[in-house]
Amino acid sequence: MHALILKEKSLISTVVSQRLAKKLILALVLVIVFEFFLFPAPVLASEYSESDNFEDSATLVHNTVDLSFENEFINNLPNSNELTIIRESYHTLSAYNSEVAQCDSTPCITANGFNLCEHGVEDSIAANFLKFGTKVRIPELFGDRIFVVRDRMNSRYIDRVDIWMLEKTDAKQFGIKIAKIEVLGAP
Repeated sequence: MHALILKEKSLISTVVSQRLAKKLILALVLVIVFEFFLFPAPVLASEYSESDNFEDSATLVHNTVDLSFENEFINNLPNSNELTIIRESYHTLSAYNSEVAQCDSTPCITANGFNLCEHGVEDSIAANFLKFGTKVRIPELFGDRIFVVRDRMNSRYIDRVDIWMLEKTDAKQFGIKIAKIEVLGAP
């Protein structure tokens, strides 16, 4: 009788360990599928940035604002070489513009009170996981251009970044992308 109980215990422990092994293998397969097939962002983003030439951010600023405002803009944002990268992580990116259908009844005013329409420069982002005023770069898509967190998104988007764009057509054309975000800070 005692030998039969020991035999059953070893059989049960073998079955449990086989079940555990199957669960671990299934979990690894799911992680591999999720990581490489559903989110191949680093590879695609690098291919995208190599195939397309983006305008230099200084040229873009010069083309969109008058000279007096350009001096104020340059004085408010540090050069990217004056900042260090605090952390890097991949996030889903989308774009929006100032219209009541996408925002609230005051679409030009951000969550921290900044007037996007009056400012008129595409350097603002909305992100729920970063503090207001945090400066970030998205090098795969925008090179050394610096963005400032000035707005928030719907609370369900805890890990997404929304880039403010002047024109609705540009925001629609941007679509949804996955790219590396560099959070910047003083050295």
